[in-house]
Amino acid sequence: MAEAEAAGDAGLGPAAAQEGAELAAVIGATVPTGFEQTAADEVREKLGSASRISKDRGKIYFEVPARSLPQVHRLRSVDNLFVVVQEFKDYQFKENKEDALKDLEDLVKKLPWTDPLKVWELNNSLKKKKTKRKKHNLQSPASRGKLSDGGEEGGADQNNTNEQEDCAQNPVAVEPTGGQDTENAQGVASRNGVEEEEDNEQSDVKAEAQASSESGAKAGDGQTGEGEAKVLRFRVTCNRAGDKHSFTSNEAARDFGGAVQEHFQWKADMTNFDVEVLLNIHNNEVVVGIALTEESLHRRNITHFGPTTLRSTLAYGMLRLCDPQPTDIIVDPMCGTGAIPIEGAAEWPHCYHIAGDNNPQAVKRAANNISSLLRKNESKDSTALGVPLDVIQWDICRLPLRTGSVDIVVTDMPFGKRIGSKKKNWDLYPACLMEMGRICTPGTGRAVLLTQDKKCFAKALSRVGHIWRRAQTVWVNVGGLHAAVYLLRRTSERAEEARPFW
Repeated sequence: MAEAEAAGDAGLGPAAAQEGAELAAVIGATVPTGFEQTAADEVREKLGSASRISKDRGKIYFEVPARSLPQVHRLRSVDNLFVVVQEFKDYQFKENKEDALKDLEDLVKKLPWTDPLKVWELNNSLKKKKTKRKKHNLQSPASRGKLSDGGEEGGADQNNTNEQEDCAQNPVAVEPTGGQDTENAQGVASRNGVEEEEDNEQSDVKAEAQASSESGAKAGDGQTGEGEAKVLRFRVTCNRAGDKHSFTSNEAARDFGGAVQEHFQWKADMTNFDVEVLLNIHNNEVVVGIALTEESLHRRNITHFGPTTLRSTLAYGMLRLCDPQPTDIIVDPMCGTGAIPIEGAAEWPHCYHIAGDNNPQAVKRAANNISSLLRKNESKDSTALGVPLDVIQWDICRLPLRTGSVDIVVTDMPFGKRIGSKKKNWDLYPACLMEMGRICTPGTGRAVLLTQDKKCFAKALSRVGHIWRRAQTVWVNVGGLHAAVYLLRRTSERAEEARPFW
């Protein structure tokens, strides 16, 4: 009955796991902030399920049969997945901190854990062994740290976010400062849908000693004797947003985690856990879940990292915004490591994708990433013919492409911090928009451009208003920075062949 109410709270229809009925699950997914509707559309198209977009930005919820889990993991727009244990739409927190935390502790034994844990077990049987990936990730902190939340910033300034969303928008590897929730205990970590998983993994190592002392479990102590039943190891991840709570995310996760340990007799372990329990608190909304992904699904394409690397999930959202059609020619003139064209070639193989950059190192990295994708495709299918994608070194302001020969331009423009500068953008942006306008087909061409330098972009767009018309703006969170994705449509105006103005 409690689970039926949970599904009802989620607005997703009848609950799963009626006696004798097929096991179903309410799935929560974190998605790139700003592209929640894109993710909901993909879920409807590929899974036939209606989604509810959370008030807590960057999350959607949908219900599917448990047997559909493999298809859920193949979604291109979602970063992380979890099965919802229960959702409370209007949870009344006590004003006194001790009372509020005691309520969270007491909540553990009232939750309908049975079916979500069955879903978790089924999910475990479908995925690769965690130890292999964990070891690889921990051995490559340098390359992992370069994968950004999406966009040119590469995760720089990730703590420059809304102060009310304490831990929700703060990298957990940062030490706690006044008024901000970050680290935790009792097998605990703080995470958000727009947060990088490498940050969490780095913080896990720091917090392990703290968790061990409080829970009596060390990372290596999860092994059991030969004849003993395996004791599951766990951690609790708390994500809290809002300024009216009397407790920190650290305290909530610690006490909730202690109750989980007592209820299930599991062992707390920060780094080598079997189960990750999620406690998401957004003002008066509380969602308890169990993680179904160990590392973000946006890591699917990139093996060679540059100073900045766009998330594959954000790249998918940008590409989908321009509605690619079969035979379209899609160009990324500032491709960096190739995240956008590689995602495009994987999801829209009936289009032709061209990647280019003026930096020879970037072109080399993109080529290496394309080679990795080819090898992966060949390992799945020995008859694979490759991918419809080429990479070229060129000058963005003088592209070696015929006038009007391109259908779509999709690119992540320099933000002016790690690459280039704000000052250079004032000349670069209008020049880029003119050249993109030249190569795009008049009347039908479109461009999807990501930038955090919104003032400069608006000025540049006003100068080329006869060529480009802004059709839509999607506000996105890029590593804690407020950026924008612009959908532009090419006017029927003829672009100048010669560009004496530049």
